[in-house]
Amino acid sequence: MRIVSGTHKGRVITPPRNLRARPTTDFAKENLFNVLSNMFDIEGLDVLDLFAGTGSISYEFASRGAASVTSVEINSVHHNFIRETAKKFGFGNIRPVKANVFLYLKSTPQRYDIIFSDAPYDLEGAEAVIDLVFGQNLLREGGLLIFEHSKDKDLSGYKGFVRERTYGSVRFSFFEPEQEKM
Repeated sequence: MRIVSGTHKGRVITPPRNLRARPTTDFAKENLFNVLSNMFDIEGLDVLDLFAGTGSISYEFASRGAASVTSVEINSVHHNFIRETAKKFGFGNIRPVKANVFLYLKSTPQRYDIIFSDAPYDLEGAEAVIDLVFGQNLLREGGLLIFEHSKDKDLSGYKGFVRERTYGSVRFSFFEPEQEKM
């Protein structure tokens, strides 16, 4: 696992063996960030990384100049790994938060430009993230929610769905806030 681009391009991320996360593959991550770089100038954006796992997505956003990256992870081992790796790489813009994602979404007052969710593929009810993000109005105008899931799941019926991309066994569904009618 490595950082694909930005100030830390090529840095290798080596999680300990006791990390039980399924990190986004480098192939899928590289393609996702190619899509994102055509949509956004990541520099200066506020990003929320849910179910952060190894922190791979957080490091990618931080390396590309995001103003802030909040990495929410409930597992203590994963949270500590993200905290230590961010410190080791000098990412002062990453803020690891040890919390339940669903409770965090219900309580955070902050709004974000990009929210990335990579729940365990077998987590029952993971799609509730979509409803919480829009119900709590957590995306800024022009913001984007990216939900990573297995390729056999279809989320096109959810509010705000705009497109999906599949890379190998990984699918990303993209959601945008619905624009208010004048």
